[in-house]
Amino acid sequence: MKPTLRDIWNPWHGCRKCSEGCRNCYMFFLARLNGRDGSEIGRSKSAFRYPLSKDRSGAYKVPSGAALRVCLTSDFFLEDADPWRAEAWDVIRRRPDVLFFLLTKRPHRVADSLPPGWNSGWENVRLSVSAENQRRADERIPILLSLPFRHKGVMCAPLIGPISLGAYLASGQIEEVLCDGENYEGARPCRYEWVKSLRDECAAQNVTFDFCGTGWRFVKDGRLYKLDRPGQAHDQARRSGLSFEGRPTVFKLTGNNAAPAAGESGFLFE
Repeated sequence: MKPTLRDIWNPWHGCRKCSEGCRNCYMFFLARLNGRDGSEIGRSKSAFRYPLSKDRSGAYKVPSGAALRVCLTSDFFLEDADPWRAEAWDVIRRRPDVLFFLLTKRPHRVADSLPPGWNSGWENVRLSVSAENQRRADERIPILLSLPFRHKGVMCAPLIGPISLGAYLASGQIEEVLCDGENYEGARPCRYEWVKSLRDECAAQNVTFDFCGTGWRFVKDGRLYKLDRPGQAHDQARRSGLSFEGRPTVFKLTGNNAAPAAGESGFLFE
């Protein structure tokens, strides 16, 4: 059964730009639209313990088998969040029936930021690194491969240059590669041939490739397409047929009525 990407969990907000992919960061853009400064970092008062919140009947608002994307308005391993991370890890530990997808541009900080009892990793956590170009792929992915996580992925977004992942995919550790262009103000073009090359490398290693979006500026056959209407970039990526479903990933979720399920390709639960 495929997990439901039910929600986003932002235990803290705000970030610091650290590489080329940050230049036109959507979080800073959206924060500015709402009269805020994206570089102001703070703990979320209302959402910090969201995965543990319950409804009036006593049931968790985030059901078993759901998947939460974590810290989309920050970075889970941001230096400024060091005082809060232990409590966030405890929230994750207490929901072994829910998947937590972590994404970071700071894999060099991960080894020293893991909780007690981590050992070889928790089944309900996947760590992905951002790789917007070859430089950042070669900088971050080797660190990812050295870290004790049971589930690992790569997010090539915003894709601002050609990337080859073949050598890293051959390790057998990467479960999924996601790819997206750049969106919002100042979006840099994403090129079809960059996406197709990544897709072909993933297919050769039977690794799932998810082409999430073209970005607002997409180049194919020498033509620049402007795709800034709501949902347009996502729809065009889906229609391209470039996504590829590779070998299934097994998440051994436990507790809180996380029943075994199997059948659909992509993700299985034991």
